[in-house]
Amino acid sequence: MKNITMIGVGYVGLVSGTCFADLGNNVVCLDIDEQRIANLKKGIMPIYEPGLEELVERNVKAGRLHFTTSYEEALKEAEFVFIAVGTPSAVDGQADLRYVRMAAESIADVMDHPLIIVNKSTVPVGTGDWVAEIIRRRRPDVPDFSVVSCPEFLREGSAIRDFMNPDRVVLGSTDREAAEKVAQIHLPLRTTIMITDLRTAEMIKYASNAFLATKISFINEVASICEALGADVMEVAYGMGLDKRIGHHFLNAGIGWGGSCFPKDVKALAYMAEAAGRPPRILNATMDVNAQQRKAIVHKAKALVGDLKGKRVGMLGLAFKPNTDDMRDAPSIDIARHLLQEGAEVCAYDPEAMENAARILPEIGLAKDVYDVAKDADVLLLVTEWNEFKNLDLKRIKTLMRQPNLVDGRNIYDPAYVRSLGFRYRGIGRGYNGEGVE
Repeated sequence: MKNITMIGVGYVGLVSGTCFADLGNNVVCLDIDEQRIANLKKGIMPIYEPGLEELVERNVKAGRLHFTTSYEEALKEAEFVFIAVGTPSAVDGQADLRYVRMAAESIADVMDHPLIIVNKSTVPVGTGDWVAEIIRRRRPDVPDFSVVSCPEFLREGSAIRDFMNPDRVVLGSTDREAAEKVAQIHLPLRTTIMITDLRTAEMIKYASNAFLATKISFINEVASICEALGADVMEVAYGMGLDKRIGHHFLNAGIGWGGSCFPKDVKALAYMAEAAGRPPRILNATMDVNAQQRKAIVHKAKALVGDLKGKRVGMLGLAFKPNTDDMRDAPSIDIARHLLQEGAEVCAYDPEAMENAARILPEIGLAKDVYDVAKDADVLLLVTEWNEFKNLDLKRIKTLMRQPNLVDGRNIYDPAYVRSLGFRYRGIGRGYNGEGVE
């Protein structure tokens, strides 16, 4: 059993800390947000993540998981200190490292024994060296320490499974012995552990997310071409994915990517490239295509109902993906605002993100369920592919709507079936099947 401190109780910190505790370690999760820590001590989660509440409860009862706002308490027995704080995008696209700096300074202020400091946050290349410099400047007499980069690869909605069953663990450090000690606490995960240098480890995280975002934008651009030429992007993607060099993952055309990782990571990598004198042409195109996808669904709605002014538009889904309440950079935000600019009346429903939506989009109406959204709607937009949206009573929905128009932003419905019920249907890149002449 190792003594681990996790700084930050957001998605990455809380999930990682809880999973480390479940592997038998003694874990202290620290956050300077007093209300969050108070709530966690009461069993109230700050985020929605399937299975997390039960896992936290089990490990708190077992005495392996603790919560505090005190650095002195958190670092008292620590062997490993993970920094898992937010690194949001600044206005110019670069990562905002203020919380990483605050964590590093606070560690320096209170540490009284050797530590291995592990950067879990997604940080620009060179941050590991910067963290070490901050600590040494803050405390010239600081005890021995090492910095290790251990980028996270968790997906919201499946974060616990991703932690416990990772494709790989990437570690980077100038201190090989420290990296090997961090490798030891990951051995129970029984996966490939790659040890490299600090900057390479940091770059692996950005390059991975940027590639996945690019793959999504690529298939969305292909979808646009399919619409123009009469092909079906779903069949095209299936045929492409049969090639083992390509694979089926991240080849689902839709309204684009969002969330807390892809947008800020692609922007940050593009910023780093520009700063290094390497114009990020593909990254810029990836972001441009993604922005266009959010407008495309509004254009499809207009194609069905004409002028949106005064029309009632129902949105099914608000979270950026299923199984989370996260609306950070969710496509739904831009879509709703585009609709409002067109003069539409917008009503929406999401199984988990309603509280966040009320704060982020106070100007839209929020319905109690899917059928409430459909009532008197001129068009419905499928935005988030929640499972509960896949088997709706479409016949009932048609009777509730003012006009039976459906824009399927995630291609979860069969165009022929939906049309057979009397709907006018538009998908993403569906060619003859989804975009045929009425």
